[in-house]
Order: sequence, then C-alpha cells, then structure tokens
Amino acid sequence: MHAYIDFDNGPVFAIPARDGWHGFTGCEGMLLEGPQGWGEFSPPAAVAGVRAARYLTAAIEAGTVGWPDPVRGRVAVAVAVPAVEPEPAAAIAATGGCGTADVRVARGPGSLDDDIARVAAVRAALGPDAVIRCDAGGAWDVDTAVAAIAALDRAAGGLDFVEQPCATLPELAEVRRRVDVRIAVDESIRNAPDPFGLALAEAADVAVLTVNALGGVRRALRMAENCALPCVVSAEPDSSVGLAGGLALAGALPELAGACGLGTAAVLVGDLVSPWRSLIPVDGHLPVAPMPPGPDRDQLAAFAVRDDERVGRWRERLRSVQDLI
Repeated sequence: MHAYIDFDNGPVFAIPARDGWHGFTGCEGMLLEGPQGWGEFSPPAAVAGVRAARYLTAAIEAGTVGWPDPVRGRVAVAVAVPAVEPEPAAAIAATGGCGTADVRVARGPGSLDDDIARVAAVRAALGPDAVIRCDAGGAWDVDTAVAAIAALDRAAGGLDFVEQPCATLPELAEVRRRVDVRIAVDESIRNAPDPFGLALAEAADVAVLTVNALGGVRRALRMAENCALPCVVSAEPDSSVGLAGGLALAGALPELAGACGLGTAAVLVGDLVSPWRSLIPVDGHLPVAPMPPGPDRDQLAAFAVRDDERVGRWRERLRSVQDLI
C-alpha cells in the first residue's frame, strides 16, 4: 500500500469484450494504487480533456479518501443484455438471478424488428414480474424514437423506461411529451462539459449516473441532489476495480429508482481481481464494500499491456489530465 497515489508505475491493462456482445466494448486503462487502495483510470478513447480528468478524480478518490458510508448493504442489479439474437439474449437475461434487464437496442439502421424479437425473448425468459428496460444510446431521431418505443413497450408487455432514446436534451423532451413510457437520461449527463448545469426536469423522468464519468462518488451524489430526479446507477464495462465505485454510489444514495446497471463485469472476458471478488451478481444483487477490491497478480498479468508504445500512450494520457485537476 502506498502513502500516496503512484502515478508513475500504474499497470496498463486491456480486457476485451466477449465475442458477439454487440454494443459493448472492452475495457482498457490503468490501475493506480494509493493509501486507501486501488482506483481505475479507464476513460474511453474518445474522451479527452476535462471529461477524461473526471475519470482520474474518480480513481484518486477510490485510492485516497475512499467513499461515503453506505445506507444499504447490497444493491439490486440489472443484467446487461447485448444486441444479440433472441435465443442468446434470453440465456444471458437468465444469468445471475436478476429481476431487471437492460436490453440494448438501436444498434443499427433497420434494427427494430430484431430489437422487438430480443425484448420479447427477454420477457419470456424472465417472466411477467420482471422489469424490462431498453437502452438506445441516443441513436434515434424523435419520430423514430416515438414509434420504436411504442413497439418495444408492446413487445415487453410494459417497459420500465427507455434510456437515452435521442442524443440531445431537447429531443428527449419532445419524445417524453409524446410517449407514455418513462425516459431516462444517461449520455447527456456524462458527456456534458458541465453536468451540474443541465436542466433535466423537462427531458427525463430518471437520471442514470455513471461514477467514473462524473468524477467520483461524491460528485455523483451531488449530481443526484442537483438534478432532482429519481436516480439509478450505471457503469461502463469496467473491471471490478472500477465498477466498485458505481456500487459504492448505489450503496450511498438515499433512494434508488430501481435496479442498477452494474452487471457489466459479465460483458468482459475476464477481470483483474480474484474470481471470488469479481463483481458478478448473485441472486440479482451485489454486496456494497467499503473499498475497491485489489488486483490479483495472475489476473493482472493475464491482461497486462506489454507493447511499449501503447503503454507510453496511456502514461502520456495520464500526465495530460493530471494538469487539469
């Protein structure tokens, strides 16, 4: 354990996504060790500048001051269902004992028929009492979203909400006025230059909070208070080291608007921690921990990036955002 954050020697890793999990990418980044434990710095390739710096403040928080005390000991988790054919979608939905499924839709032009079949298969697999949600990733225009949401709601026998059906807040507000299904906002929050300055009340019914993209658990808690919407927590496909911050937020929020999208460790072919510490849901839940799990030496070696140029790019990326915090 270090008495300070070790910025110079953090291991660089890359974990691919599972074959066929369309709509999900792998996780590549660095681990940073501090006096409180480990943090993960893994902003997506397209994220730069101040937005990338938020990922670093989240990693520093995890490795130094730790997280606020939780108000619950475990968190209900939604299973992440990729844009696959109905049969594998149903099989994935049935793993982990989750009573909620986040189903990827809108993965390409003309995908609605496939999306409908996937959602119907997930409903059949989980039964009438399960909660089904769809994530469109901002892919639709307003008219397409209105028509698609109606069709997917019928296929699901009722949707809980649709996450980010369109790219912009004005578009979300227009869709929300025209559909009966609740609208959730995700990318519009985590991609915003100033998330705290967003006016979300007209655009969405639910806020989806992603810890690393918001700069840590404490900043995400402030965002939850600021946005004045019911909140759930989600995560990008991080290792269990990075995913633990989302679980800490879900444990600390005074209220949750449903199961959280924290089942994303299953998206990856492996993890950086020992198998018994990997954040894979059991009976649809994950336990809240006071600090992130540390990496397992063998697992870290298995996914270590050894190409000097690639490692150098990550070290330079880290240095460039250190100056912004």
